[in-house]
Amino acid sequence: MPFGVTAAAGRIATYAGAMSHLLSTAELSALPPERVRLLDVRWWLGRTDGHDEYLAGHIPGAVFVDLERDLSGDGAPQAGRHPLPSTAHVQDAARRWGLNDGDAVVVYDAGDGLPAARAWWLLRHGGVDVRVLDGGWGAWTAGGGAVETGERTVEPGTITLADVSGDSLTIDEAAAFPSHGVLIDVRAAERFRGEAEPIDPVAGHIPGAVNLPIIRQVQGDPDALRAELEMVGVAGGAEVGLYCGSGITAARSALALAEAGIDARIFHGSWSQWANTPGRPIATGA
Repeated sequence: MPFGVTAAAGRIATYAGAMSHLLSTAELSALPPERVRLLDVRWWLGRTDGHDEYLAGHIPGAVFVDLERDLSGDGAPQAGRHPLPSTAHVQDAARRWGLNDGDAVVVYDAGDGLPAARAWWLLRHGGVDVRVLDGGWGAWTAGGGAVETGERTVEPGTITLADVSGDSLTIDEAAAFPSHGVLIDVRAAERFRGEAEPIDPVAGHIPGAVNLPIIRQVQGDPDALRAELEMVGVAGGAEVGLYCGSGITAARSALALAEAGIDARIFHGSWSQWANTPGRPIATGA
């Protein structure tokens, strides 16, 4: 059943007349449990998953989603650290989570929104009515929300997904993107400039890209974000492309832009693919 929150149950927030991609904890609490499927996507860079935290406590009814296994593809380093998975891969995972066609889905993580945004991006392009819980697990517990422990098992679902790749950018499309749009690198400024690279083999950025670190995108309101985007050349309906280190942070940026009414394309291979692909040019400096 799709979202259709009534006035009595609380309304999903909107911006500029468009329905929000976020759902507050109050709005979630007001929904009857049978109206929504919950997915717990807790994950941190450098760890396999957040399954132990999930077992220790999660929102009642939530099913655990392993970002590395369920929301990433396999491949050599030239594909990046978190390659875009195939539609069949995500569909198989979604059926394990118990999803069926027409389900309304809420995804959440520990609170930074990165892994939940990856799930949101894939499921949204797959045709799912999906929202991200604003503030995630931290907001839920801070508000006194009910907690369930242990594993939640569900009956397998039968959902059929559309193409989850949507309008993703390939590495060649990312290379050409600055010729007709604005390619935004959302990593920290020192990584963009090539002064530091803690993970990948080469420091720097894709030639023609501009830098707008994610911290400047997710703090403040959509109007403030629009002002930030104008400073890096996004105006007048310009196409926007996004990349980060491995494609996860870029999904959080895409969510922020979507809240401001701007659709962005993601280069999921991101810098981890670019830096591991021989022959790709490297730019440094601001």
